[in-house]
Amino acid sequence: MKNLAKILQQEQATLEQIIGLYCHTRHRTKGSLCVECQELLDYARERVSHCQFLPDKPVCARCPVHCYKRSYREKVREMMRFAGPRLIFKDPIAVVRHFRLNLRQDSEQVAKARARSQIRAD
Repeated sequence: MKNLAKILQQEQATLEQIIGLYCHTRHRTKGSLCVECQELLDYARERVSHCQFLPDKPVCARCPVHCYKRSYREKVREMMRFAGPRLIFKDPIAVVRHFRLNLRQDSEQVAKARARSQIRAD
């Protein structure tokens, strides 16, 4: 079995880097995050730590279950579009890890959830 604590730590560290890059560049903060970005980071950490697909969690963009509220999901998507390409210079290992996860085949649990969501959509 995969080390759940390590998976969570990596996922949350990547989130922190993405949100930090976005906040420091766009909101011109130094050191700590602005209130809005800190709130989003706290929310995202909470959601990731309670993901029903752990330890075989897919990347959020490929997940069949949307666990973020719509407003948070849109904000995280905006931050990832901005910070993702820049993250390669700050933490290239996190970028490679993310691409590897993106290419990984769905676990049985994720595949079942994806099939259920497609049936509902039809």
